[in-house]
Amino acid sequence: MASPLLAALRSPLRPSAPRVPAVTGTPTRRRAGGGDVRRTRWGLPALLVGTAVLYLWGLGASGWANAYYSAAAQAGATSWSAWFFGASDAPGLIMVDKPPASLWVMGLSARLFGVTSWAILVPQALMGVATVGLLVVTVRRWAGSAAGLLAGLVLALTPVATLMFRFDNPDALLVLLLVAGAWALARAVDADTPRGAWRWLALAAALVGTGFLTKSLQAFLVLPAFAAVWLVAGPGRVRARLLALLPTAVVLLVAAGWWVAVVELWPASSRPYVGGSQTNSAVELLLGYNGLGRLTGDETGSVGPGGGGGGGGGRSSGSLLQLFSSEMAGQISWLLPAALLLLVALLALTWRAPRTDRTRAAALLWGGVLIVTGAVFTLSQGIIHSYYTVALAPAIAALVGIGTVTLARRRDRLAHGVTAVVVAVTAVWSWSLLRETPTFVPWLRAVVLAGGLAVAAGLVVLALRPAWGRAGAGRVAAAGLLAAAVVLGIAGPAASSVVTAATAHEGALPSAGPESGRGPGGGFPGGGFPGGGSPGGGPGGPGVPGAGGPGGPGVPGGAPPGAAARDGGGRGGPGGGGGMMTLLRASRPSAELTALLRDGAAGHTWVAAAVGSNAAAGYQLASGAPVMALGGFNGTDPAPTLAQFQAYVASGAVHWFVGDESSASISTTDSGGSDDAARIAAWVASHYRATSVGGTTVYDLTAPAAV
Repeated sequence: MASPLLAALRSPLRPSAPRVPAVTGTPTRRRAGGGDVRRTRWGLPALLVGTAVLYLWGLGASGWANAYYSAAAQAGATSWSAWFFGASDAPGLIMVDKPPASLWVMGLSARLFGVTSWAILVPQALMGVATVGLLVVTVRRWAGSAAGLLAGLVLALTPVATLMFRFDNPDALLVLLLVAGAWALARAVDADTPRGAWRWLALAAALVGTGFLTKSLQAFLVLPAFAAVWLVAGPGRVRARLLALLPTAVVLLVAAGWWVAVVELWPASSRPYVGGSQTNSAVELLLGYNGLGRLTGDETGSVGPGGGGGGGGGRSSGSLLQLFSSEMAGQISWLLPAALLLLVALLALTWRAPRTDRTRAAALLWGGVLIVTGAVFTLSQGIIHSYYTVALAPAIAALVGIGTVTLARRRDRLAHGVTAVVVAVTAVWSWSLLRETPTFVPWLRAVVLAGGLAVAAGLVVLALRPAWGRAGAGRVAAAGLLAAAVVLGIAGPAASSVVTAATAHEGALPSAGPESGRGPGGGFPGGGFPGGGSPGGGPGGPGVPGAGGPGGPGVPGGAPPGAAARDGGGRGGPGGGGGMMTLLRASRPSAELTALLRDGAAGHTWVAAAVGSNAAAGYQLASGAPVMALGGFNGTDPAPTLAQFQAYVASGAVHWFVGDESSASISTTDSGGSDDAARIAAWVASHYRATSVGGTTVYDLTAPAAV
């Protein structure tokens, strides 16, 4: 994957005209020279093919990955109503606690190709390939092909990107939409007039609005940077640029709000309950639990005080250093110091440039996205998972690509000196991250450190003797040093990405890279769950009673072979054979329980009910029949209420309840959530006889116990 880039990087060391000259007024668009076009013609396809291999290789080993979303895709494949609303079950009891855009893609794929892990995960991998391609095209527009190819390579080999583009969380679609929005914005900025830019601004707004329907307010974190770039570098007078934002805001509002309006106006009695809310409101979900609640920590309905803790996952530490000192470090920060240093260099070099200077516009765009998004992730008080940092990957990659090539083209003392600092800092930081996994390719950290410092020393020599870098032999040496810097800089994240692709991942909290205490694949901020255990969960890993269903990856009921407990949770509780049920990982029913559920589905709307969406998802995927998720993801939503559940049982709509004595204590109202799921579990235990099937406690709701 690196060979096209290394060839392309030689071009910055030859004199060439900038892609878009810095001029006042409306910029004159200029296509890259013939050599630049030729490099893109073969370099981009090679990069995309390599990315596809990395993201598709062994994809089926992760099985259902995040079964919570896989079960919703299964429901959407059999019911158009469940597909539209994003319900976790085909009859439509409750929606997942995210807007449904990513589920629409997976549901359609499962409807077309069958409900298998490949049908659900391949779209995510293809989104990753498309994201890399779009980033190359977007960066190339203002910085040339070498910068675009380097940016695409860095993005493809970012560990958390490799993880999430092989997983079924909404983040893959979100990142694709936001990078596409940046591409549309760049087209708008390059237009001749604000009127001519309107269609591109509208497209950018529509893409970001669709991102809101993918992962709520997180999509809007790019808006400050987008607006700043348009106002600073867009065509026309400032008044015209400001006025152009008004219709753009309308498009954004419509794109982000149409589904929300439909849900709010639809009679609540004939649609699924809005999971993650306490009032059956999409507005509450998107602006509360999944919105401002992530900033303030006030997430009503989450498990644990204030919404953090156990069932919800890790709480942000509230420190900017979290990106460098927690599990986030190994996921995203390999080239983060380089990106920040290069951002400062780009802004300094273009400080006196004309308003429409494209290098500065690119720095404002990607630097703004990086700083705003990173600040929100690190300073928020609510639940923040380390894999959220995939949203930072395109910005880091773009800044590395643009900054590296811009400095290389200057070939002066300042450029060589800044590049030397960037290379040295990157080498030391990569060495530090690799130390967190001492048994993982131990020789690599020595090579990265020694090689990086040697390259930095060579660049210092060029900085002290800039005339050498302009001579024939000096130019060759400079090109070699730059190529070595690129290879050494991406060596650490590339190795982590390869091991990520070679590892099966499942559960609600996947982690990239090899296991460690803080770096790649490490624990939660402030500590981990040793041995793969989960908050509130029993012993982790397969092998406990009730684990390991029949079949293989892509087969309903099959547990992905080799899937370890490293991704965040044990198997305790209902369906897991003892202890309180973890809310973070799907149940793995035994062969006996799977057969019982399959045989007992006929004549019932739901074959079973279980507390929490992940428990229900495992049973639903195994049996192929709808399973009622009592209380939604955290078991704290008032859906259904005890009275509603009793009515369902009386009508014969539910056959089995899967659980044990601990089910009654799963829910917590510390954050204001409902305790209906716990009350239902207690009512079932007191009115129906418990039976053990394959190590799991079940209750036949069609046969009340004699009083």
